[in-house]
Amino acid sequence: MVKLEQLLIENPVIAAIRNDQDLEKVIFSNVLIVFVLYGSIINLKKICERLKKAGKIVFVHVDLIEGLKGDYTGLLFIKQCIEPYGIITTRATNIKNGKKLNLCVIQRIFALDSLALETGIRNIQSILPDAVEVLPGIASKIIRSIGNAVRVPIIAGGLMENKKDIMEAIGAGAMAISSSKQELWILSEE
Repeated sequence: MVKLEQLLIENPVIAAIRNDQDLEKVIFSNVLIVFVLYGSIINLKKICERLKKAGKIVFVHVDLIEGLKGDYTGLLFIKQCIEPYGIITTRATNIKNGKKLNLCVIQRIFALDSLALETGIRNIQSILPDAVEVLPGIASKIIRSIGNAVRVPIIAGGLMENKKDIMEAIGAGAMAISSSKQELWILSEE
């Protein structure tokens, strides 16, 4: 399996899909990495199978899956039945359990204020996810602060509007960006 860091370096634009329309669009795009931010235990397997059949690398945001209990057994279900490359979560227990199951784990943090930033950095340092997604992704100063404090790849997500926002986030130290804005997915083709 290719290391996450190498995947992010080679594919700095990540599609974050929130519905079936996004799914249809991303299948025919050149984006390689996809964050699945919707679904239920009923339809998640089908969503992920379609993405994998299209050659995509799939991460499931387990906190957003309807009907999934965020515990070890829920993640075991994801690993055995869905078989994603990895998971995304805001919850420390999901990160720990995901690592126990040898899933690639991305911790999502919301840097809303200085306290949230400090707490997020402490959690990253103690739990050691494989990467961290920082929201909002347009916060270059926050990305730089986290990058100076932790040694995991940083993915900037949220409020990305254009190529300039992407370049600023990457310039601040993000290795990749995630976006649900389909106009930005085509930047992976450049």
